[in-house]
Amino acid sequence: MWTVKKIKELFEMDVHELGMIANGMNDNKVMFVINRHINYTNVCISKCPLCAFWKDNGYLMSKKDILQKVDEAIQRGATELHIVGSHNPEVTVEYFEDIFSEIKRRYPNVVIKALTATEIHFLAKKEKCSVREILSRLKDAGLQMLPGGGAEILCNDIRRIICPNKAKAEEWLNVMKIAHEIGLKSNATILFGHIEDYRHRAIHLYKLWKLQEKTKGFVSLIPLVFHPENTQLKRMGLVKEKTNPVDILKTIAVARIVLNNFRSVRAYWVGLGEKLTQVALNYGANDVDGTIMEERVTHSAGANSPTYMTIERIIKLIISVGKIPVQRDSFCNVIRFFS
Repeated sequence: MWTVKKIKELFEMDVHELGMIANGMNDNKVMFVINRHINYTNVCISKCPLCAFWKDNGYLMSKKDILQKVDEAIQRGATELHIVGSHNPEVTVEYFEDIFSEIKRRYPNVVIKALTATEIHFLAKKEKCSVREILSRLKDAGLQMLPGGGAEILCNDIRRIICPNKAKAEEWLNVMKIAHEIGLKSNATILFGHIEDYRHRAIHLYKLWKLQEKTKGFVSLIPLVFHPENTQLKRMGLVKEKTNPVDILKTIAVARIVLNNFRSVRAYWVGLGEKLTQVALNYGANDVDGTIMEERVTHSAGANSPTYMTIERIIKLIISVGKIPVQRDSFCNVIRFFS
């Protein structure tokens, strides 16, 4: 049984000791998925101080634009579409129903993983209906999974500063709970390395572990390193630079140890860069996410990683640290092994 105190004590341990424990919890396989990110809009009324992606006068993709990106992704072998955006008051639930149902009509086997819990919460408020109704309608249109974004740190004293105008901690958790109840799986994230401390990270991981014990609906945790460039938090002087590699590896290792009820903990190469991703594969991470194909959110905050990684490059990255590459689907089921 985890407690916040026990998790916080893990963060105070030596990073290499944590790495050995976390690495021992995984086998020698490292997973990846062939996926594409589609950021359908960047117009956002929440204007979070942590975010460099939002714009007052940005873009909203048409159905035609999105379907073109989907077509390209399928031609490259994608099995997953990761569709997220922002809190755009012009977007309706019908916009997503129309797009999701058309994607499923064309490509019934591709997994639609779309809309963070905060986007769902925003949509429910905007449409003046329940979260359950929004999720049920989207599921009927083809939605199969929620990504893990919007979790940031699940402590409202931190959220009041870094994302004051979007879903509170309990609202994010409630969206996930309802999604799991109606048969939608989801991922979860933790955004770290800004104004939070170890206690806040411990509370966050504890809340995820506890909900997973109840619902069994989470698949993967994606630890996200906060990139401060072009954010209000940096302009306000609250965060000067990205956290260090030791802190990153420690957080990944602690997450693997605590969330033993999640199928994977990812080394998200977009935020880590390739070298640190490789190191993280010996510190508890057993997944490198995927090909991505086009990522805009982390890059708008200063990430200098590529926006796309080929399957060949992913395989080489995994093999070169003595691990076995495994292509997975969105739910961590094995599609094929590489040697």
